Amino acid sequence: MYTTENFKTKKALKEAIKAGAKVTFFQPGPFAPAGSVENGSITLEGPHYPAPHSWYAKATVKDGLVVKVS
Repeated sequence: MYTTENFKTKKALKEAIKAGAKVTFFQPGPFAPAGSVENGSITLEGPHYPAPHSWYAKATVKDGLVVKVS
C-alpha cells in the first residue's frame, strides 16, 4: 500500500505523523478496494511507482488514518 502523499523517505512519513498530519493510504490496482482497512496493521512502501521503492514500513491504522509507523 501507498500513502496518499508521496513521502520520499520513511523518516518524512514519521515526521508528518508526529506533527499531526492526517495521513491516508491506498492500494492501487485490483488487490484491495480503497478503504478496506479501517483499523489494524498494514504494510506501506514508497516512494510511489514508477520510482523504485526505497523504504517499507509497518503501520497502525485507526479510523482509516495512519497513526503509527515502525
